[in-house]
Amino acid sequence: MQEKGRSPKKGSSEDGPAYVAPALEKGLDILELMCRSDVPLGQKDIAKRLGRSVSEIYRMITCLIDRGYLVATDDKYHVTTKLFELAHLNPPMHRLLVAATPIMQKLSSDIDQACHLSVFNLGRQVVIAKVDNPSGMGFSLRIGAELDVIVSASGRVLLAFQDDETRQMRIEESVRRRPDHADTQILTVLDTIRARGFESIPSVQVRGLYAVSFPILNTQGRAIAALTVPYAERIDQVHRKPISMVEEQLALAAKDLTVRVGGAANRSV
Repeated sequence: MQEKGRSPKKGSSEDGPAYVAPALEKGLDILELMCRSDVPLGQKDIAKRLGRSVSEIYRMITCLIDRGYLVATDDKYHVTTKLFELAHLNPPMHRLLVAATPIMQKLSSDIDQACHLSVFNLGRQVVIAKVDNPSGMGFSLRIGAELDVIVSASGRVLLAFQDDETRQMRIEESVRRRPDHADTQILTVLDTIRARGFESIPSVQVRGLYAVSFPILNTQGRAIAALTVPYAERIDQVHRKPISMVEEQLALAAKDLTVRVGGAANRSV
């Protein structure tokens, strides 16, 4: 008996798909085509390659743009990193958060500073975990805070430890969100960070704050997150921790977390 409310797929075999969703299939066809393409494509190009008319794909493209899967530049379209980010949300992201909590708590206690974990998302980075300074004094960010990418230590780390294609795509997404952050020297800066293994710079937003950030790497040596300490020097402490110690302890914590999530601790792209 045919299930009420559904139509069998015309011409389907017994082992094949029993039902069709034309609109969904059309959208998936577009996404798969765009993911395989090395260059941005216009509507006519997409329609031709899929054997459809422009009118058939127009609404689908508009929907994919609205949902953040595609972006338009000069009447051509290319995929964003949203699919990549969704693929890493669950369960890998859950595993990352579970593994990060005790490591971040120990790090914060050892260096007497706050720390946070952030990931790249559509031209910005989002804080997904944080531990406050155990002394109750210092600078920290709230979970869910959105941060700029190109001008921050953590954002640069998330860009530096990627393959060239992903790096360029993320730079373009970040500049579209913040055109004033465009930097002709950014590729040189990122190469330097990748060679050094981390970034350590004065904050461009808070005077007197120093940001130190290390990547959390996956099995390919690409950054899936950035572990960062917003270092604020305590002038009332006789035995305050120098930034060099913070860099050493943060390096160990990042390596430990990378290993715990199954990443390549001694390998980068």
